[in-house]
Amino acid sequence: MKKMLLGILAFFLIAYIILCVGVYFYQEKIIFYPEKLPEDYKFSFAGDFEEITIQTQDKKHLNSVLFKAQNPKGVIFYLHGNGGSIKGWGDVAQLYSSMNYDTFILDYRGYGKSQGEINSRDQLFSDIESAYKELLKRYTEDRIIILGYSVGTGLAAKLASAHHAKLLILQAPYYSMKDEMNQKFSFLPKFLLKYNFETNEYLETVPSPVIIFHGDKDEVIHYNASLKLKNNFKKGDSLIILKNQYHNGITDNLDYQNLMRIILDSDKR
Repeated sequence: MKKMLLGILAFFLIAYIILCVGVYFYQEKIIFYPEKLPEDYKFSFAGDFEEITIQTQDKKHLNSVLFKAQNPKGVIFYLHGNGGSIKGWGDVAQLYSSMNYDTFILDYRGYGKSQGEINSRDQLFSDIESAYKELLKRYTEDRIIILGYSVGTGLAAKLASAHHAKLLILQAPYYSMKDEMNQKFSFLPKFLLKYNFETNEYLETVPSPVIIFHGDKDEVIHYNASLKLKNNFKKGDSLIILKNQYHNGITDNLDYQNLMRIILDSDKR
Protein backbone atom coordinates (compact mmCIF):
# COMPACT_ATOMS: atom_id res chain seq x y z
CA MET A 1 0.00 0.00 0.00
CA LYS A 2 2.85 2.37 0.90
CA LYS A 3 4.61 1.65 -2.38
CA MET A 4 1.38 2.31 -4.26
CA LEU A 5 0.95 5.70 -2.58
CA LEU A 6 4.56 6.60 -3.29
CA GLY A 7 4.05 5.57 -6.90
CA ILE A 8 0.95 7.76 -7.22
CA LEU A 9 2.75 10.71 -5.64
CA ALA A 10 5.73 10.20 -7.95
CA PHE A 11 3.40 10.11 -10.95
CA PHE A 12 1.71 13.38 -10.02
CA LEU A 13 5.05 15.01 -9.21
CA ILE A 14 6.48 14.03 -12.60
CA ALA A 15 3.28 15.20 -14.33
CA TYR A 16 3.48 18.54 -12.48
CA ILE A 17 7.14 19.00 -13.48
CA ILE A 18 6.31 18.20 -17.11
CA LEU A 19 3.44 20.72 -16.96
CA CYS A 20 5.75 23.42 -15.56
CA VAL A 21 8.40 22.76 -18.21
CA GLY A 22 5.74 22.90 -20.92
CA VAL A 23 4.31 26.18 -19.61
CA TYR A 24 7.78 27.76 -19.49
CA PHE A 25 8.89 26.75 -22.98
CA TYR A 26 5.54 27.12 -24.74
CA GLN A 27 4.06 30.16 -23.01
CA GLU A 28 4.35 32.25 -26.17
CA LYS A 29 1.74 29.93 -27.68
CA ILE A 30 -0.36 30.24 -24.52
CA ILE A 31 -0.28 34.06 -24.40
CA PHE A 32 -0.09 35.10 -28.05
CA TYR A 33 -2.46 34.07 -30.85
CA PRO A 34 -1.17 35.71 -34.03
CA GLU A 35 -2.87 35.66 -37.40
CA LYS A 36 -0.17 35.31 -40.04
CA LEU A 37 -0.62 37.00 -43.41
CA PRO A 38 1.37 36.51 -46.66
CA GLU A 39 4.00 39.16 -47.33
CA ASP A 40 2.14 40.25 -50.45
CA TYR A 41 -1.24 40.53 -48.71
CA LYS A 42 -3.14 43.67 -49.74
CA PHE A 43 -5.23 45.44 -47.11
CA SER A 44 -8.64 46.68 -48.27
CA PHE A 45 -9.50 49.23 -45.61
CA ALA A 46 -11.81 52.12 -46.41
CA GLY A 47 -10.25 55.56 -46.36
CA ASP A 48 -6.67 56.71 -46.65
CA PHE A 49 -3.97 54.55 -45.12
CA GLU A 50 -0.25 53.88 -45.48
CA GLU A 51 1.78 50.81 -44.64
CA ILE A 52 4.97 51.58 -42.73
CA THR A 53 7.80 49.12 -42.21
CA ILE A 54 9.48 49.28 -38.80
CA GLN A 55 13.03 47.94 -38.55
CA THR A 56 13.89 46.41 -35.20
CA GLN A 57 17.27 46.47 -33.48
CA ASP A 58 17.99 42.97 -34.78
CA LYS A 59 17.04 43.99 -38.35
CA LYS A 60 13.63 42.31 -38.49
CA HIS A 61 10.83 44.08 -40.35
CA LEU A 62 7.54 44.74 -38.59
CA ASN A 63 4.41 45.75 -40.45
CA SER A 64 2.32 48.69 -39.33
CA VAL A 65 -0.48 50.74 -40.83
CA LEU A 66 -1.12 54.46 -40.42
CA PHE A 67 -4.78 55.31 -40.96
CA LYS A 68 -5.09 58.96 -41.95
CA ALA A 69 -7.83 61.40 -40.98
CA GLN A 70 -8.53 64.43 -43.17
CA ASN A 71 -7.46 67.12 -40.69
CA PRO A 72 -5.70 65.24 -37.93
CA LYS A 73 -5.24 66.76 -34.49
CA GLY A 74 -2.75 64.03 -33.70
CA VAL A 75 -2.28 60.27 -33.77
CA ILE A 76 -3.38 57.33 -31.64
CA PHE A 77 -0.74 54.61 -31.28
CA TYR A 78 -3.00 51.58 -30.84
CA LEU A 79 -1.41 48.51 -29.23
CA HIS A 80 -3.80 45.67 -29.91
CA GLY A 81 -4.71 42.50 -28.04
CA ASN A 82 -3.11 39.07 -28.18
CA GLY A 83 -5.02 37.66 -31.15
CA GLY A 84 -5.47 38.42 -34.83
CA SER A 85 -3.59 41.01 -36.86
CA ILE A 86 -4.00 44.47 -38.33
CA LYS A 87 -6.38 42.87 -40.85
CA GLY A 88 -9.01 42.67 -38.10
CA TRP A 89 -7.85 45.38 -35.72
CA GLY A 90 -7.79 48.05 -38.42
CA ASP A 91 -11.53 48.60 -38.06
CA VAL A 92 -11.01 50.52 -34.81
CA ALA A 93 -9.42 53.35 -36.80
CA GLN A 94 -12.80 54.43 -38.21
CA LEU A 95 -13.89 55.73 -34.81
CA TYR A 96 -10.77 57.79 -34.25
CA SER A 97 -10.75 59.07 -37.83
CA SER A 98 -14.24 60.44 -37.17
CA MET A 99 -12.72 62.34 -34.25
CA ASN A 100 -9.98 63.78 -36.50
CA TYR A 101 -7.17 61.55 -35.25
CA ASP A 102 -4.83 59.40 -37.29
CA THR A 103 -4.46 55.84 -35.99
CA PHE A 104 -1.20 53.89 -36.03
CA ILE A 105 -1.42 50.12 -35.49
CA LEU A 106 1.62 47.88 -35.17
CA ASP A 107 1.61 44.13 -35.66
CA TYR A 108 3.92 42.45 -33.16
CA ARG A 109 6.48 39.89 -34.35
CA GLY A 110 4.81 36.94 -36.02
CA TYR A 111 1.54 38.81 -36.42
CA GLY A 112 0.18 39.73 -39.84
CA LYS A 113 3.07 40.53 -42.18
CA SER A 114 5.59 41.15 -39.39
CA GLN A 115 8.71 39.01 -39.42
CA GLY A 116 10.15 36.91 -36.63
CA GLU A 117 8.64 35.49 -33.47
CA ILE A 118 8.13 36.86 -29.98
CA ASN A 119 10.67 35.32 -27.61
CA SER A 120 11.14 37.76 -24.74
CA ARG A 121 9.56 40.66 -22.89
CA ASP A 122 12.51 42.97 -23.55
CA GLN A 123 12.32 42.18 -27.26
CA LEU A 124 8.69 43.30 -27.32
CA PHE A 125 9.52 46.50 -25.45
CA SER A 126 12.36 47.24 -27.87
CA ASP A 127 10.17 46.66 -30.92
CA ILE A 128 7.48 48.99 -29.65
CA GLU A 129 10.08 51.62 -28.81
CA SER A 130 11.34 51.40 -32.42
CA ALA A 131 7.80 51.96 -33.68
CA TYR A 132 7.37 54.96 -31.38
CA LYS A 133 10.58 56.50 -32.71
CA GLU A 134 9.17 56.13 -36.21
CA LEU A 135 6.08 58.03 -35.12
CA LEU A 136 8.26 60.80 -33.69
CA LYS A 137 9.50 61.45 -37.24
CA ARG A 138 5.95 62.44 -38.14
CA TYR A 139 4.38 63.82 -34.95
CA THR A 140 5.52 65.76 -31.92
CA GLU A 141 4.94 64.02 -28.59
CA ASP A 142 2.21 66.44 -27.59
CA ARG A 143 0.18 65.03 -30.53
CA ILE A 144 0.66 61.33 -29.69
CA ILE A 145 -1.88 59.37 -27.66
CA ILE A 146 -0.83 55.86 -26.59
CA LEU A 147 -3.76 53.44 -26.36
CA GLY A 148 -3.49 49.82 -25.29
CA TYR A 149 -6.13 47.11 -25.21
CA SER A 150 -5.99 43.92 -23.13
CA VAL A 151 -2.47 42.42 -23.44
CA GLY A 152 -1.44 45.69 -25.14
CA THR A 153 -2.17 47.69 -21.96
CA GLY A 154 1.03 46.62 -20.22
CA LEU A 155 3.02 47.39 -23.36
CA ALA A 156 1.33 50.78 -23.67
CA ALA A 157 1.96 51.66 -20.02
CA LYS A 158 5.62 50.65 -20.31
CA LEU A 159 6.05 52.81 -23.42
CA ALA A 160 4.28 55.77 -21.82
CA SER A 161 6.47 55.51 -18.72
CA ALA A 162 9.53 56.27 -20.87
CA HIS A 163 8.05 59.17 -22.84
CA HIS A 164 5.86 62.23 -22.48
CA ALA A 165 2.95 61.51 -24.78
CA LYS A 166 -0.18 63.61 -24.70
CA LEU A 167 -2.27 60.89 -23.06
CA LEU A 168 -2.27 57.21 -22.08
CA ILE A 169 -5.54 55.30 -22.51
CA LEU A 170 -5.94 51.70 -21.31
CA GLN A 171 -8.85 49.46 -22.27
CA ALA A 172 -9.45 46.45 -19.99
CA PRO A 173 -5.99 46.39 -18.39
CA TYR A 174 -4.55 43.83 -16.00
CA TYR A 175 -2.82 44.85 -12.77
CA SER A 176 0.16 42.76 -13.84
CA MET A 177 0.51 39.52 -15.74
CA LYS A 178 1.78 37.89 -12.56
CA ASP A 179 -1.42 38.97 -10.82
CA GLU A 180 -3.49 37.41 -13.62
CA MET A 181 -1.45 34.23 -13.37
CA ASN A 182 -2.00 34.15 -9.62
CA GLN A 183 -5.77 34.36 -10.12
CA LYS A 184 -6.09 31.85 -12.96
CA PHE A 185 -3.14 29.48 -12.44
CA SER A 186 -2.28 29.80 -8.76
CA PHE A 187 -0.95 26.22 -8.71
CA LEU A 188 1.97 27.21 -10.95
CA PRO A 189 5.17 28.85 -9.62
CA LYS A 190 5.41 32.51 -10.63
CA PHE A 191 9.05 32.30 -11.76
CA LEU A 192 7.83 30.45 -14.86
CA LEU A 193 6.30 33.65 -16.24
CA LYS A 194 8.59 35.30 -18.80
CA TYR A 195 6.09 38.02 -19.71
CA ASN A 196 5.30 39.77 -16.46
CA PHE A 197 4.08 43.09 -17.82
CA GLU A 198 3.89 45.12 -14.60
CA THR A 199 1.26 47.71 -15.47
CA ASN A 200 0.95 48.77 -11.83
CA GLU A 201 4.64 49.68 -11.62
CA TYR A 202 4.76 51.39 -15.02
CA LEU A 203 1.88 53.70 -14.09
CA GLU A 204 3.91 55.08 -11.19
CA THR A 205 6.27 56.82 -13.61
CA VAL A 206 3.93 57.72 -16.49
CA PRO A 207 4.10 61.53 -16.84
CA SER A 208 1.06 61.74 -19.13
CA PRO A 209 -2.54 61.83 -17.92
CA VAL A 210 -3.97 58.30 -17.69
CA ILE A 211 -7.53 57.22 -18.46
CA ILE A 212 -8.66 53.63 -17.91
CA PHE A 213 -11.82 52.10 -19.36
CA HIS A 214 -13.02 48.74 -18.06
CA GLY A 215 -16.27 46.83 -18.46
CA ASP A 216 -18.04 45.71 -15.31
CA LYS A 217 -18.85 42.37 -16.97
CA ASP A 218 -15.35 41.66 -18.27
CA GLU A 219 -15.08 37.88 -18.28
CA VAL A 220 -11.36 37.78 -19.21
CA ILE A 221 -9.74 40.42 -16.98
CA HIS A 222 -11.96 41.31 -14.03
CA TYR A 223 -12.45 45.03 -13.53
CA ASN A 224 -11.04 44.64 -10.01
CA ALA A 225 -7.66 44.87 -11.79
CA SER A 226 -8.46 48.46 -12.76
CA LEU A 227 -9.78 49.23 -9.29
CA LYS A 228 -6.37 48.16 -7.95
CA LEU A 229 -4.54 50.18 -10.61
CA LYS A 230 -6.39 53.24 -9.37
CA ASN A 231 -4.11 53.13 -6.31
CA ASN A 232 -1.23 54.03 -8.65
CA PHE A 233 -3.00 57.09 -10.06
CA LYS A 234 -1.60 60.58 -9.82
CA LYS A 235 -3.71 63.71 -9.76
CA GLY A 236 -5.70 64.03 -12.98
CA ASP A 237 -5.85 60.31 -13.81
CA SER A 238 -9.25 58.65 -14.04
CA LEU A 239 -11.00 55.27 -14.16
CA ILE A 240 -14.25 54.85 -16.10
CA ILE A 241 -16.28 51.69 -15.56
CA LEU A 242 -18.48 50.84 -18.55
CA LYS A 243 -21.78 49.28 -17.51
CA ASN A 244 -22.77 45.92 -19.02
CA GLN A 245 -19.53 45.83 -21.04
CA TYR A 246 -17.66 42.57 -21.62
CA HIS A 247 -13.98 42.22 -22.52
CA ASN A 248 -14.48 42.50 -26.27
CA GLY A 249 -16.16 45.37 -28.06
CA ILE A 250 -15.15 48.36 -25.95
CA THR A 251 -14.50 50.46 -29.06
CA ASP A 252 -18.11 49.83 -30.14
CA ASN A 253 -19.55 50.84 -26.76
CA LEU A 254 -21.60 54.05 -27.18
CA ASP A 255 -20.63 55.39 -23.75
CA TYR A 256 -16.99 54.85 -24.61
CA GLN A 257 -17.40 56.60 -27.94
CA ASN A 258 -19.18 59.59 -26.43
CA LEU A 259 -16.61 59.95 -23.67
CA MET A 260 -13.74 59.65 -26.14
CA ARG A 261 -15.20 62.46 -28.23
CA ILE A 262 -15.20 64.66 -25.15
CA ILE A 263 -11.67 63.60 -24.19
CA LEU A 264 -10.21 64.08 -27.66
CA ASP A 265 -12.01 67.40 -28.16
CA SER A 266 -10.62 68.76 -24.90
CA ASP A 267 -7.98 71.46 -25.22
CA LYS A 268 -6.93 71.03 -21.60
CA ARG A 269 -4.75 67.99 -22.17
